[in-house]
Amino acid sequence: MGTGIQRGQMRPLKGLRVVEFGGIGPGPFAGMMLADAGASVVRVERPGARGEVFGLRDVTWRGRAEILRLDLKTVEGRAQALAVVGRSDALIEGFRPGVMERLGLGPADCHAVNPGLAYGRMTGWGQESPKALEVGHDINYLALSGNLHAIGSPDQPPPPPINFVGDYGGGGMMLAFGLLAAVLRARAGDGGTVVDAAMLDGAALQGAQMMGWHSQGAWSDRRGANFLDGGAPFYRCYQTACGGFVSVGALEDRFYRNFLEVMDLAGDALFDVQYDQERWPRQASRLEELFGNHAREEWIRRFSGREACVEPVLTLEEARAWPANMARGVFCEQDGMWQPAAAPRFFPANGGGRKE
Repeated sequence: MGTGIQRGQMRPLKGLRVVEFGGIGPGPFAGMMLADAGASVVRVERPGARGEVFGLRDVTWRGRAEILRLDLKTVEGRAQALAVVGRSDALIEGFRPGVMERLGLGPADCHAVNPGLAYGRMTGWGQESPKALEVGHDINYLALSGNLHAIGSPDQPPPPPINFVGDYGGGGMMLAFGLLAAVLRARAGDGGTVVDAAMLDGAALQGAQMMGWHSQGAWSDRRGANFLDGGAPFYRCYQTACGGFVSVGALEDRFYRNFLEVMDLAGDALFDVQYDQERWPRQASRLEELFGNHAREEWIRRFSGREACVEPVLTLEEARAWPANMARGVFCEQDGMWQPAAAPRFFPANGGGRKE
């Protein structure tokens, strides 16, 4: 599969060697990120396995240097796997705790052949936890982190944010970060590292600011009562006359004032104080009515260039064709599938990025 790399970009991880033991979700996502940035990622799969999830092709397999199909339960398969480990800088595995040890591929086995290896372990609950051997998915890790409770309307069950927060944000990205930290440690001469990346930990970490505010009495556990969870009328989505939606993020005073001007609400006494929570329900009702008077495209035309932090809520199909996204190259078509391009982007100090 392709790499999602735009022409002209640097690949700063060129030369980094990673072995990834087959799995789904956050492990392959971490492997994709590393491959996108230039690492040579060799994926070890069981014989007959295909690059699919729920019967669909998995774009997170992109960029792999090689797919090795090995039966790790055989002496030959284990020996071949250890040979790959011996010439790798980092390892990714996402099995339940104890599986790799039973296969003879645990940290002790791998560090015996490669003392400086960054050994990355991706699990839901962590290697050491009362729930370590229990099953789970993104929604479960997010639920126990306390952060799922904060999402959604106060009169509805919390909606799952697909698998963005636990699997990919709290899992794959944290694992990629941990592996690179461990590689730096090894290259400094401090030896190998086991990276214990748990999706529960990562999901919780993403709520650091919210929990900090809660500890200071500035964030309510009641959904829809805070300024970032849809409770504030200036930070939420509104339906327009055509049925489409716009997102409003006018948090700062200057953006809020610009927002009121476009909405013809400048000078309206109801809106003259932004952070008065008692006014928020009435303000939201008024804005719902006003946004319902025009189609989404008309509102986007009115807000264009006004610095009010208002943008359309695009569908996946619309996002691919949105002019700014096309100009940036946010999405690319590879192997017959649309997918996000690699991120972040890397350029030499004097050769790319933002034009001065």
